[in-house]
Amino acid sequence: MQRSISHQKPLVPFLYIALFAVYGSLSSIYLFLPPLLAVLYVLFSNALKRDDLLMLVLVSFCLLLFEANKGYMLFSTIVYFGIVHKFIMPKIIQSFSCSSCIKISYVVLAYLGYYIYLALISNIFLLPAPEINFYIVYYMIIEFFLVSLL
Repeated sequence: MQRSISHQKPLVPFLYIALFAVYGSLSSIYLFLPPLLAVLYVLFSNALKRDDLLMLVLVSFCLLLFEANKGYMLFSTIVYFGIVHKFIMPKIIQSFSCSSCIKISYVVLAYLGYYIYLALISNIFLLPAPEINFYIVYYMIIEFFLVSLL
């Protein structure tokens, strides 16, 4: 398959989707593997900042896979991440000057903020409340190191 000279984006991100689908399934089975929610938020936020439509669609598809594996509502992560990126993160970036604090806020907002968002949505629409366990702390620590690498 030949590619146009004007369109030089690599095809590698599609391989990442397949690997994430396998990893997401494994993280549902093995609880010591973090679900990479904070990493997906950072990738989602970076795609919005760069106006990269292809990357935004691919990360959104990964978020839909995450929701399907965990049994969350459809498009809830995409809506939540959009709200956080548009309204909350600019205030945090404006308030803090250390990059570690901002990266910690990425992870905390991705996990605890998403749980609070789901609890709020479940109360509004009279759905069962989401469950939280202590693996969240472990996931937050692991994903802080992963987000620090990005």
